[in-house]
Amino acid sequence: MYGKVMSACLHGVEGKLVEVEVDLSNGLPQMNIVGLPDSAVKESIERVRAAIKNCGYTFPLQRITINLAPADVRKEGSAFDLAIAMGILNTSGQLELEFPEQILILGELALDGTVRAIPGVLSMIVSAREQGISRILIPKLNVQEAALIPDVEIGSLSHMNELQTGITELFNPTKYLPSKSQPSNFSIPASNDDFSDVHGQMQAKRALMICAAGMHNILLLGPPGTGKTMLVKRLPSILPSMSDQEALEVTKIYSASGKFADRSSLIRERPFRMPHHSVSAAGLVGGGSVPKPGEISLAHRGVLFLDELPEFSRNVLEVLRQPLEERHVTIGRARASYRFPANFIFAASMNPCPCGYWGAETAAHACTCSTLKIEHYRSKISGPLLDRIDLQIEVPRIEYGQIVEKTAQLSSKEIKAHVDRARHIQLKRYQHSSITFNSELSGTLLKAHCQLSMEAEQLLQKSFEVLGLSVRAYDRILKIARTIADLDGSQQLAIPHLAEALQYRCLDKKTQSPSHIR
Repeated sequence: MYGKVMSACLHGVEGKLVEVEVDLSNGLPQMNIVGLPDSAVKESIERVRAAIKNCGYTFPLQRITINLAPADVRKEGSAFDLAIAMGILNTSGQLELEFPEQILILGELALDGTVRAIPGVLSMIVSAREQGISRILIPKLNVQEAALIPDVEIGSLSHMNELQTGITELFNPTKYLPSKSQPSNFSIPASNDDFSDVHGQMQAKRALMICAAGMHNILLLGPPGTGKTMLVKRLPSILPSMSDQEALEVTKIYSASGKFADRSSLIRERPFRMPHHSVSAAGLVGGGSVPKPGEISLAHRGVLFLDELPEFSRNVLEVLRQPLEERHVTIGRARASYRFPANFIFAASMNPCPCGYWGAETAAHACTCSTLKIEHYRSKISGPLLDRIDLQIEVPRIEYGQIVEKTAQLSSKEIKAHVDRARHIQLKRYQHSSITFNSELSGTLLKAHCQLSMEAEQLLQKSFEVLGLSVRAYDRILKIARTIADLDGSQQLAIPHLAEALQYRCLDKKTQSPSHIR
């Protein structure tokens, strides 16, 4: 006897459909699973056997072969348990399934037949919908998460005993009420962080406004206690709201990673990730024997903040080069290659020297670092990595008068209003292309939307030669100028826009010795 049902597994953060084929034949009673199963899938034999018997069904005393196709793709996780059990019951005639190939079955089984929730449901359902499967049978605990995907019919069960009432009853829409997608509170920092808390630092606030408006990378350079970390932690409060597509992308990543706490709504706040400087390269970009998303993928469509940048291992920092350029990361293994999205704002902060006070000496704090120490400290950050940071800002020491000043500070709400206007301009400009922000401009689109006047071209040419800029830095200056023009509501890139963009490249020098950086 032969039967087949449909299930799915995760391949990176994307879902992949799997055919669960069941063959019952005469022979010594035994059950085998083939098709490159991992340990969790192999162990499903005992879970399925116990669940079937404890729910009042008869486990066939025959030779049972389970094939997970395609056989050349490694299968991980426990999401196949319910599909294997239902496939056995359907093939042995104990359960009637009409058109089993049109139902996606997902779920982990307990020994008593309880159906447990699984991670990555969103990715699997999206993949099934793309393949024309619109009926989804999942654990009851995953229902509200699955209800976020439109145009699918959802059936749910919390225990295998519910199969005795028939499959039709499991797809009864009155069994649950899907919640509407509302903004989720799953994100840090807290929403009460506001730029009005930061005194002074108007240039840094302006740079962060440009960063948010065009989704540009940014580096803040300055002595301790000037507010670098405080400023960056408030960056999410001025970022433009996520579109439905962006929210689904982020939610799929967190669902596949098992970090989706609120299953009732899409993640609507842009992620903010701040890993410790002891993080490994695999922890940052993802990895493991079965690769999982790293910090850069968890920061997708949001912010990755590396505080005290030189304290991170140079090897860890260098792995950021390709993701910052390509906006995704590919991890290769012997049997498969995994691709994770990584389109994020790279924000970083650093001191000018190991002690932190070079260039900002006071009576209480004098720099004790030698030139050699300063050069060694800054050499931890390679030129190619710095080249990929659009905005490089010096954050000076705050004077006492600025701290006690009673004048109202620029708030996040006021800054976000400017960001949203620039975002609206970009949405209209790129509505017929594959990009959404100025930071994604390249090739012909960059030439088309960043045309300079003859005077602006001469200014950029002189700056290119004097500062020793690379071609990549040249492109990034144009993108920054484009964002500045959008903030001003200007279609044309004027000299003031270009001049301001050049000011935000304080580390672009022919040499990185302290005497030239200042």
